[in-house]
Amino acid sequence: MRIAVELVPRTLEHLESEFALIAQKFSQVDTLNIPDLMRYPIRSWDACSHSRQALPQLSSIPHFRAIDIDPKKPLSMAHKLLEAGIREVIVVTGDPPSDMSRSVYPTSCIDAIKKFKRELPHLTVYAALDPYRSSLRDELEYLERKREAGATGFFTQPYFDLRLMDVFAEMFERSSCHDSPIFWGVTSVVGERSKSYWEARNRAIFPRHFQPTLEWNRDFARQALEWVRSQDSNIYFMPIKVNLEKYLGGIL
Repeated sequence: MRIAVELVPRTLEHLESEFALIAQKFSQVDTLNIPDLMRYPIRSWDACSHSRQALPQLSSIPHFRAIDIDPKKPLSMAHKLLEAGIREVIVVTGDPPSDMSRSVYPTSCIDAIKKFKRELPHLTVYAALDPYRSSLRDELEYLERKREAGATGFFTQPYFDLRLMDVFAEMFERSSCHDSPIFWGVTSVVGERSKSYWEARNRAIFPRHFQPTLEWNRDFARQALEWVRSQDSNIYFMPIKVNLEKYLGGIL
């Protein structure tokens, strides 16, 4: 089982402090995944280059947004990935930027996966798995197309209910992707505004007993960790608006 933590690249100084914390206190973590967020100046692959220097024993996985990739030009960051020794990436579709002066392209997630596998065939490419996007059957069919394009495994949107994880795991086992590795996502939703955002923006489903508190989220994360262990699968934690040490310290 692999245990990953998703770190937001706000500033290099902030990242370095989180690298040090993980190295000192959370030896169970063996993987970092870093999203590419337009509101911050540090690109995901640059952040992963720094993490490879600070924590060479950990795998570092940068996110790439398909709509940022020009289908007519070679991957501009390919040399940086090679120099940093990055061997895994996550490809997501990406939301259009609020600042429309930024260039975006009509590149689909499927097209981007194919491009990465064509230009950097040594990479392991993960794709997103979103149980809230549509019906579970439609999502499984979408995963099968991503796998045909070259995706090796999947990172899920965060779950908040073990029952939903059970249902999807059972359906996944019956699909043609059943032997693909999955990183099951768990995040922290603290506060009613945050819960409303997840319901409206990501169409997330919360159980009736959900409480938007750090304690509830840590308790669920511990349960999810045991569930993932029983499935012989992988997990990633995505701490949002909580102290990293307090969050992980209540789980690992």
